[in-house]
Amino acid sequence: MPRPASQERRNVAILAANQALFLIAAITVMTLSGIVGQRLAPTPALATLPIAMMMIGVVLAALPASLLMKRIGRRAGFLIGALVGGAGGGALSVWAIALESFWLFSAGNLLLGLYQAFANYHRFAAADAASPAFESRAISLVLAGGVMAAFLGPLNASRTNELLAGLPDAGPYAVIVALAIIGAALHTWLRIPNDEEARTGQQRPMREIRSNPAFGVALLAATVGYTIMILVMTATPLAMQHEGYGLPDAATVMQWHVLGMFAPSFVTGHLIARFGFPNILLTGAAVLAASVTAAMSGHSMAHFWVALVLLGIGWNFLFVGGSALLATTHAPAERGKVQGINELVIFTAVAFGSLLAGALLHTAGWATLNLLMLPLIAATTIATWRWRQPQAIDPRPAPAEAA
Repeated sequence: MPRPASQERRNVAILAANQALFLIAAITVMTLSGIVGQRLAPTPALATLPIAMMMIGVVLAALPASLLMKRIGRRAGFLIGALVGGAGGGALSVWAIALESFWLFSAGNLLLGLYQAFANYHRFAAADAASPAFESRAISLVLAGGVMAAFLGPLNASRTNELLAGLPDAGPYAVIVALAIIGAALHTWLRIPNDEEARTGQQRPMREIRSNPAFGVALLAATVGYTIMILVMTATPLAMQHEGYGLPDAATVMQWHVLGMFAPSFVTGHLIARFGFPNILLTGAAVLAASVTAAMSGHSMAHFWVALVLLGIGWNFLFVGGSALLATTHAPAERGKVQGINELVIFTAVAFGSLLAGALLHTAGWATLNLLMLPLIAATTIATWRWRQPQAIDPRPAPAEAA
């Protein structure tokens, strides 16, 4: 029986709002935790450890979060993520700043990684709650919540620093606590119709699911898109600083980059429905290649701006397209392990990418760093092109296979 359109819209609205709330937390950590870490760390070499701890938290919790939600449902899982990870991590960070404890602050950021690990499944929850014809648009619209975070995240990191008297830079983490609690309240209204089927349905072995070429293409596209995005994005402020640009210039470029990441989500789902998965993934790869070309063409403000906007758009097409395609390759009962493995692979690669960015920029330079992205783009293009065929537009397993 088709699900009511009003229920689909309500679920998407709840998930999109929570997507924005968790991204405000993530952007706050990326913007501010290194500065707080530099002040609290026993040695300057550990200044960015709190940011790394958030990424480690995502990697450690990605698969367990998916498997847990398979057992207890999406709504309960998101409540745990928001309250334990978001509110708990934000509160622990505030307490650590009050105590001037670097290690406690790092632990708070680790919990915020737990928040992100659960929240990364918002897009898949949208697909779970949507009719087949609405799946790709539901995922796209949920990710569009990042547009709001692109403006509010930097504002939270820079304008609420003195919110708590006598505790410099603790205010933004207190705001994270409040936003996570609001998000948890919103999640109580979430309804995922097929949670029972996900808990009790029969499953195919993972080797059979992996044999579907669409699964490999979906995983590769999302992983490559996210890894290239995080690696180049992380290196950009340092590269701009090396070219003599100030922090306001880098902040402007980064804000436009985040808009490039999320603004296309308002139409990406429609484009997938109209042109099919292969064409969107190939377009995403082409846009990333154009970003590399722009980055290698010069060091003016315009070059950085164009490269980073294209980087965001390319990420959007590959990540949204890959996520929507992955949702068609498994039955509801299989989503815990399939989506969990997908997230584990993606964010392990992302963690390595963020760690490699500084070293590659230092040893190879900005132009070569971007050039090194081309083999990954080429691999995605070749894999997608080989898979591209008319019957690949909807690679969902047949009911008999899913059983």
